[in-house]
Amino acid sequence: MSKAWKVLCLGAITALAALGLVACGDSDSSGGSSSGGGDVNVTMTSFPDYIDPQLSYTLEGWEVLWNTYVPLLTYKHEAGEDGTQVVPGLAEDMPEISADGKTYKLTLRSGMKYSDGTPIKASDFTYAIERLFDVQSGGSVFYEGIVGASDYVAGKADTISGITTDDKTGEITIQLEDANGTFTDLLGLMFAAPVPPSTPKDKNATNDPPPSSGPFEITSVDAPHTLVMERNPQFKTVQDAGANEVADAQVDKITVTQNKSNSAQVTGVEQNNIDFMVDPPDADRLPEVQARFSDRFRLEESINTYYFWMNTQEPPFDDLKVRQAVNYAIDPEALNRVFGGRLAPTQQILPPGMPGYEQYTLYPGPDLDKAKQLLAEADPSDKDITVWTDDEPDRKRIGAYYQDVLNQMGFNASLKIIAGDVYFTTIGNASTPDLDTGFSDWIQDFPHPDDFFRPLLNGENNLPTNSNNFSHVDIPELDKKQDELVQKQITDEGVTDDYAALDKAYMEQAVWAPYGNEQFTTFMSDRLDFGQAYSHLLFSQDYSAFALSN
Repeated sequence: MSKAWKVLCLGAITALAALGLVACGDSDSSGGSSSGGGDVNVTMTSFPDYIDPQLSYTLEGWEVLWNTYVPLLTYKHEAGEDGTQVVPGLAEDMPEISADGKTYKLTLRSGMKYSDGTPIKASDFTYAIERLFDVQSGGSVFYEGIVGASDYVAGKADTISGITTDDKTGEITIQLEDANGTFTDLLGLMFAAPVPPSTPKDKNATNDPPPSSGPFEITSVDAPHTLVMERNPQFKTVQDAGANEVADAQVDKITVTQNKSNSAQVTGVEQNNIDFMVDPPDADRLPEVQARFSDRFRLEESINTYYFWMNTQEPPFDDLKVRQAVNYAIDPEALNRVFGGRLAPTQQILPPGMPGYEQYTLYPGPDLDKAKQLLAEADPSDKDITVWTDDEPDRKRIGAYYQDVLNQMGFNASLKIIAGDVYFTTIGNASTPDLDTGFSDWIQDFPHPDDFFRPLLNGENNLPTNSNNFSHVDIPELDKKQDELVQKQITDEGVTDDYAALDKAYMEQAVWAPYGNEQFTTFMSDRLDFGQAYSHLLFSQDYSAFALSN
């Protein structure tokens, strides 16, 4: 650690202590070593939606939870495409899959313990999947195909019959109703991470997170303000069991704090008072950061789609012409300016880098005259609409832009701005009033196109809470096509072409108004080893790669 940092740290310690952001590590700390130690502070513009492996479904939450709760399988801790490879986590090996693709057999590693010393058991996996349904998680849609899941949800069974476990041998058998070409990927998501039966089944665990199985444990939470991650004292039991693909922590403590001022975060990183900011610098600060701090700033690739959702079940957006009009009116380049040039324009569901992506344009524009013409033809009786967005600076600008476009078209649009940490749970709750249209984005959960259709557009997944089908899309023939395709392997002949056709079929119905694919960023203090840090394609920044620089 440099002398300059020691002086800076002594000068800043009093102010930072009040915020829980003190990050003055040991001068002997060495980046790249699991014994390096030290404390790190991270800022987020919006706090995670949940600190709960079965419920969290935001980038902020997954960044924290990936290195806290380990599933039976996991994803490699590598940058780029290598990071999308599924590898054994708490399971000894990859699953043994039956010839018909309906039965998966795994064995839990022996001798592992949660952070509180409780043994990790095979039956904890069953408990986690049942809990997924009990808390009405948005991730439950991926596991509905397990035999007996529907009976369990309906209250006809006390457990999910398609999951059998043996705590003595560690054996776990999962039976599916149909073959599923994504199920190995799904076993690598935190939704399926085992948790002990002490974790409440009937409520979210944000304020009292379950014991950890990963390199970090969460030792305190003051939602939506701050949380603290510290080394898991029992992680050695996971390492000793042979879970070599689960990366160890390289720092002792990470303090995560919500900070609604993007500009203050940028200044904090520039001055080394903040070690890492999750969100990219605002457009007005981005050129400065790129020019002055290129040694600790870079753009990162991500596979995502930004879009405006429209409630297809209620006026005025139950009319196809109205939805088409919105697609004609949107100007992706205007929105790109909000992102400081980090947004590649699009007008489709699947993003570049996702199997099945084939570029097309159905609604060439921006063409406000065409939009007004279609709206006039539709002549909706209800033109008073609410536009939803959250309070992050760029999201507010996106919402204001969208409101203005809708008003130019002839609507009477009002803007509803709510806190980012509750935004998606609010618009995903069917009881929330005035859910007409608004901002959303989707970052890939796993490298398969089903991830962009099943949770977002399948009619069966209009969930009462934690829904991600914000447009309330329900097109049975396209749902059926989804179900047919997911039974195949993505490498089977013609499957990617079929997903490309599915993308276009949904956009012919104008279920969304997509407008861009975002580049993310990594911006760090000079205390951290910038060369070792990386952004994972699924879980964004890998906190296990945080290490103090030499």
